[in-house]
Amino acid sequence: MDPSRAGIEGQPGSSIEPIAADFDEPELVASILRKDRKAAARFVAAHIDAVYGYARQRLAPRVDLVDDVVQEVFVAALRGLAAFQGQSSLRSWLIGIARHKVEDVYRQRLRAPATLDDSMAGPEPETDAVPLDEQIDARRARDKAQRILERLPERYGLLLLWRYWEQRSTREMATAIGTTEKSVERALARARDRFKELWLKE
Repeated sequence: MDPSRAGIEGQPGSSIEPIAADFDEPELVASILRKDRKAAARFVAAHIDAVYGYARQRLAPRVDLVDDVVQEVFVAALRGLAAFQGQSSLRSWLIGIARHKVEDVYRQRLRAPATLDDSMAGPEPETDAVPLDEQIDARRARDKAQRILERLPERYGLLLLWRYWEQRSTREMATAIGTTEKSVERALARARDRFKELWLKE
């Protein structure tokens, strides 16, 4: 089944009538597995806003990556629907898929021919930087933090988001992108230093 014909191209706000809150999920799944195109379209229409919102929140400010992630989520979901066992809601299941797809974005875009150290050359940062997790997580600073993230090089922004927004350890990040934990730590230090510099100037 072509997911784009099931309503994905329309993005949030599809004209397809949404599914009622009390709809029967097992019945819907069975209909999709019988190749019912209308059921597939209703499935996408019911959940695309939630998936889109999740992906946008996790990838901001790189909102240009959101459409592809959402497309991949529904492609994977429709292909793997036969394995859905109903132990959670369809929406929770889709968000789980989206979480993995966002992780894939971080891994793929931070795996580059240049090492993290090579791509982020510069002097060692000062060690008195304000903790980035406190700055990014504070509600009152979120807008300012996003503006600064938009001004950072892509690799800086992704590293900071992965570490502080997704709460991944430097060990997990290093394993995912095939480098050393020390390399990730140095790269994060430089990214934090640049973030702080822009924060104080704004």
